[in-house]
Amino acid sequence: MARHERLTTLLDMLGQREKIDVEDVAAELDVSAATIRRDLDHLAEQQLLTRTRGGAVANDLAYDLPLRYKTARHVPEKQRISTAAAAEVTKGMVVGLNGGTTTAGVARALAMRSDLNSTPGLTVVTNALNIAHELAVRPNVKIVVTGGVARPQSFELSGPLATRVLSELTIDLLFLGVDAFDAGAGAFAHHEGEASINRLMVERAERVVAVADGSKLRRRAFARICETTQVHALVTDTDADPEAVRAFEAAGVEVRTV
Repeated sequence: MARHERLTTLLDMLGQREKIDVEDVAAELDVSAATIRRDLDHLAEQQLLTRTRGGAVANDLAYDLPLRYKTARHVPEKQRISTAAAAEVTKGMVVGLNGGTTTAGVARALAMRSDLNSTPGLTVVTNALNIAHELAVRPNVKIVVTGGVARPQSFELSGPLATRVLSELTIDLLFLGVDAFDAGAGAFAHHEGEASINRLMVERAERVVAVADGSKLRRRAFARICETTQVHALVTDTDADPEAVRAFEAAGVEVRTV
């Protein structure tokens, strides 16, 4: 197991168990205890957990992982979701993308679409620095970045500057990445600033497509982005809870599982 994957696994374990023991985890992952200690020390330095004698306990930040740690989670599912979502895009559209690993995957899928490489191309509106960087070199993609203050965990821009730009724009199709999505309660983000900007992107969009793997469904997070009725469609994976899928369909959301 690569170190990046191991670090992500350790954080996932903490999220589920709230505390872990070095010796137990070393046996589970089939690595040395010294390796686990170094990994835990590294994560503690980034304030993603709290070290204890013989192990570690979770802190609040462990539930809102930096993007670089999220990229190794549910990779096959996110790739399928991203490809399926990107297929909805047609030439000349104004496409909105908020931050997140799945929406970044949508950006990459759009970049691979050869049929979009000719005029009129696309206009992409995003508040995510990594997505803007991903698409900036594409000659037929016009990138509009919202401005604002960057949040290191997600590379998303938020604040009054982002609000000012978005309030002047209209988006044809928004791909909405979420931290949690519940049919009864709506779509959520961990951070209130991101939720506020994402909410405005939803309001400025003609069509909203949520992109979320099954692990995010039937869950809630700290700050609500929007109500379920404001989302037109959901693209998720085939492992999604069937009851969750039926609940979204009952709420009027088109659900596509891939």
